[in-house]
Amino acid sequence: MGLASEKLDDGLSPERRARILAGASKIFIAEGYEGASMSRIAASASVSKGTLYNYFPSKQALFAAFVRERCGHFVHEVFGELQNGAPVAPELKRVGRVMLKLMMAPAGQAVFRVVVMEASKFPDLAKAFMTAGPEVMVRRLTAWLIEQNRSARLHTPDPQFAAEQFFALVQTRLVLRCRTDPSYQASDGEIEQVLEGAVRVFLAAYARL
Repeated sequence: MGLASEKLDDGLSPERRARILAGASKIFIAEGYEGASMSRIAASASVSKGTLYNYFPSKQALFAAFVRERCGHFVHEVFGELQNGAPVAPELKRVGRVMLKLMMAPAGQAVFRVVVMEASKFPDLAKAFMTAGPEVMVRRLTAWLIEQNRSARLHTPDPQFAAEQFFALVQTRLVLRCRTDPSYQASDGEIEQVLEGAVRVFLAAYARL
């Protein structure tokens, strides 16, 4: 679609918004928040700069939407099939495996690096990331743990703290290494070792005796 034809249709559409976010994703990941310009983002999304501002009034609003979109996808992938009645150990391992692979994937690492790189200058952007990503994940796992308490499968006196502990256990060794060594790729065996250890330690603390 050319810019001339685009001007004939100035209504806000989900498809165009998605295209803008896809274009913004490329620029933010490549250049960071401060280095990205609305002009470059508009070009990447194949829209006019005026159209871009119709959807997002500022670069900060666009970045926040980009973070929410990426985190929303991440949370759905991790928790989309979370089952309250499933056996505890396999379900914890499944959640941990999906989360770990997404965190170590290039897209997951790129979003994290952009947020960390800009956090000191733009703390509101880091807050948007925490609100849309880690905090949502902790809430979802906390709700699941509460259900396991009710069904007498687990005993977590502080379910939110237990959820935070599980996410920390799953990140053991591999996530930090991936973030500091771009050439590193964890093997399936390494991932399984971490997941088995995380679930074993978690259940040793919280399994109903």
